[in-house]
Amino acid sequence: MIYLQIFFAFFIPNIVGYGGGPASIPLIEHEVVNRYGWVTTSEFSEILALGNSLPGPIATKMAGYIGFEVGGAIGAVIAEFATIAPSLILMIVLLQLIFRHKDSPRVKRLSKIVVPTVAILMAGLTFDFFQTSISSNGVLQTIIIAIISLLLLEKWKVHPAFVIVGGLAYGAIFLS
Repeated sequence: MIYLQIFFAFFIPNIVGYGGGPASIPLIEHEVVNRYGWVTTSEFSEILALGNSLPGPIATKMAGYIGFEVGGAIGAVIAEFATIAPSLILMIVLLQLIFRHKDSPRVKRLSKIVVPTVAILMAGLTFDFFQTSISSNGVLQTIIIAIISLLLLEKWKVHPAFVIVGGLAYGAIFLS
C-alpha cells in the first residue's frame, strides 16, 4: 500500500503542476507533509535546499530522496517514475499524433513556426548567460571560455559533457 501512496504522492502533483519542478513543489509539499505526514515542513525545506544544491531537475531529486526515505530503493524508483510519468505519457501521445500527421500541411507549417521560435528562445537564453558571465567573471574570462568551448565543440568534436566538466574545472581553479 505504501508504494501506491508514494506513486500517487508524486504522480498527481506532477500531472497537475504545469510549469515543471518549481510549479509542482508546493503540490508535492502538500502531499508528503500534509496528506501523508512522511516529513515535516522543516524537513521538506531541508530536502528542497539539498535538491537545489545539486544539478538536475528539482522534482526528481526530491522524489528520489523522499521515496527512498519512505519506501527504500523500490520507493525511490516508484517516486522517480511517478514524477516523470506524466511528461513521458504526454510526450508519447503527442509524438504519435505528430507522427501520424507528419505529412499534413498544418504540421509542416507548425514545424516551420516552432523551430525558429525555439532558436530565438535559445539565443535569448545564451545572451542572458553571456551577460551573467560578463558581470560575474569579466569580459576577458567570458571570451576565453566561449572561444575555447567553441573550438572544443566544433573544431575538435569533443563531447559536450567533457566541455562542461572542463568549464567547471576552469571555474573552480581560476574563478573562485
